[in-house]
Amino acid sequence: MTQRQGRLAGPVVVLASSSPRRRELLSAIGLAFVVRPTAIDESVRDHEAPEEHVRRLALDKARAAGAAGELVLAADTVVVLDGLIYGKPADAEDAIRMLGRLQGREHQVLTGVALRAVGEDGERVAYGMAASAVRLRPLGAEEIAWYVATGEPADKAGAYALQGIGGLFVDAIQGSSSNVIGLPLGLVYELFSELGHDLRDFRREQESDPAVDTLPPP
Repeated sequence: MTQRQGRLAGPVVVLASSSPRRRELLSAIGLAFVVRPTAIDESVRDHEAPEEHVRRLALDKARAAGAAGELVLAADTVVVLDGLIYGKPADAEDAIRMLGRLQGREHQVLTGVALRAVGEDGERVAYGMAASAVRLRPLGAEEIAWYVATGEPADKAGAYALQGIGGLFVDAIQGSSSNVIGLPLGLVYELFSELGHDLRDFRREQESDPAVDTLPPP
């Protein structure tokens, strides 16, 4: 893979997600990428295990975006407790219900990640999954109501954000913290290598360069 004046002359990296957390994580490591959100049905299928669910959605998202000459990065994150999947809450009442079940207990955060290389002669896909264990400290009804009223839980799997106010209530984490936020960076690095790319080659030339652009589907 060649470079010109420090900038990669190769595939464009596309983040197939509208998640601001994933954008922030990739921007924090200096990655040059564009954003192309996808719209797919994220409902859990009957008898679908959490591991199967995140795999299916990550691959579906990766295949819903991308054109020749692009590397498409997609992910799906869920919270799992007692074998049940906790995605984004439907409303404030649902967020209160989720947090009421998660508080004081350890749960799993699973993120499926797919990297799809799109070429003129077809595609190559690398997939992996990260799992982290998170324990929330015991929370009272008033604390949960206060947190939900901040609005932060509205679009978060499990109705909390480690990187935000929700970090006040996290007792312990085992595994990748970036996974809990929504994108396990170590796994992303490995998937680039699996497809024959060095993620370091895709860093922005200068820190002042714009990190992302948002593009419509090809």
